[in-house]
Amino acid sequence: MATTFEMTKQELIEKSVETMKTNFSDLNWSVREKLALTSRILFDGGHDSGLAGQITSRAEKPDTYYTQRLGLGFDEITAENLLVVDHDLNVSEGSGIPNPANRFHSWIYRVRPDVNCIIHTHPIHVAALSMLEIPLEISHMDNCNLFEDCAFLEKWPGVPVGNDEGDIISKALGDKRAVLLSHHGMLVAGTTIEEACVLALQFERTARMQLLAMSAGSIKQIDAALGREAHDWLLKPKRSQVTFAYYARKALRGHPDCI
Repeated sequence: MATTFEMTKQELIEKSVETMKTNFSDLNWSVREKLALTSRILFDGGHDSGLAGQITSRAEKPDTYYTQRLGLGFDEITAENLLVVDHDLNVSEGSGIPNPANRFHSWIYRVRPDVNCIIHTHPIHVAALSMLEIPLEISHMDNCNLFEDCAFLEKWPGVPVGNDEGDIISKALGDKRAVLLSHHGMLVAGTTIEEACVLALQFERTARMQLLAMSAGSIKQIDAALGREAHDWLLKPKRSQVTFAYYARKALRGHPDCI
């Protein structure tokens, strides 16, 4: 006999979360392995732009983080060739040098202790949208993990290798998980690598959907309360883990060398 038809939506959400926790164990990959997988996932997801973009995550020692070596594309990143750098971009582990643009990652890590992974890329639809100097619009259920959680930097401050750009970008991000950078690209600041990876993929898909919708007519807004409800549901940590694991399996079929 069915027992759930009289339950409220909130009760059903809580029940679903507990069921996911019971049925899906935590991922066993290391931080290095998750970053390597994220690089390949985003490469396959259209985030490749030559050597542009960075994927970083806090390392074990305070005020240090993992990043890729300058000169390697996302499709070449492995768990072994990642660097560990401090906030001045001095290398403490690995060989090679980091991308100088990692400086604005240092600024964000310094002011956002809740952030453990930063992804900055120039995928084609995000880049195209950024040229219009308009914010990302969240008007579809799938994209609600970014609802009221994506900031907008309207004016391009130039190549982000200086401290001014780091200050500007970190302030534009504020307390949100994402920011659209005009004439530049996107940035995601996640509490976990899994969350950041999933948000980055959805950011590009959202931009693509927005451009398609704009070409057909005016985008209609969704109810704010429902958007917030969907945001919180989609960002449940276990959902991010399960979604990341799916994309990781796909990436490993095409890039078994990354870990």
